[in-house]
Amino acid sequence: MRPDPKDVFVHATAFSTAERQAVYRAIETRRDVRDQFLPDPLPDDLVGRLLGAAHSAPSVGFMQPWNFVLVRDTGVREAAWRAFSRANDEAALMFDAERRDTYRSLKLEGIRKAPLSICVTCDPDRAGSVVLGRTHNPRMDAFSTVCAVQNLWLAARAEGVGVGWVSIFHDADIRALLGIPERIEIIAWLCLGFVDELYREPELAVKGWRQRLPLDELVFHDRWQQPDPER
Repeated sequence: MRPDPKDVFVHATAFSTAERQAVYRAIETRRDVRDQFLPDPLPDDLVGRLLGAAHSAPSVGFMQPWNFVLVRDTGVREAAWRAFSRANDEAALMFDAERRDTYRSLKLEGIRKAPLSICVTCDPDRAGSVVLGRTHNPRMDAFSTVCAVQNLWLAARAEGVGVGWVSIFHDADIRALLGIPERIEIIAWLCLGFVDELYREPELAVKGWRQRLPLDELVFHDRWQQPDPER
């Protein structure tokens, strides 16, 4: 049922100082967790809140293309880890020798350690063949689904739950493991679990893989600019 047109708006007041600080703290301290998960199961009501946050994400044409496959079964998670491990060995060989050693030193045990995995998928047909806002960019459904991932991630940080995004696998392996149809796009495999510590800075920065770029080098005014190769 559509709401009464006279009752569709609410007053858009700014958050209180404490509320604003909490939002920015969640953004600034969010981390990609790879190995620090505790084994304690996540309560159903907590998982429900995280999924509710994800489902509140913006989506182009309000198409809401996401689905969430909750994976708690240890056998399924072990099979997913094996698929990841095979792909991870392939990925290591793509780097030069020095980088390869650093790559292999990174612990990527979230699938095994975290008590819950969520495979986030995107249904491109959710809102039909012609979608408001997707008419000229067919990737907008996938971009919308990534917004749901980010919502879940920030809500998880506020709840003391760590999240790790696993992207190193052959799509066909996960598709076969979870019975995902070909027309459905796999967006993310997320590992979730309680954590009692997080890296102060992103782990890849701490371990020397890459450092955060200066924001002022990424902000252009009025026109895109060619980055300075000397910087």
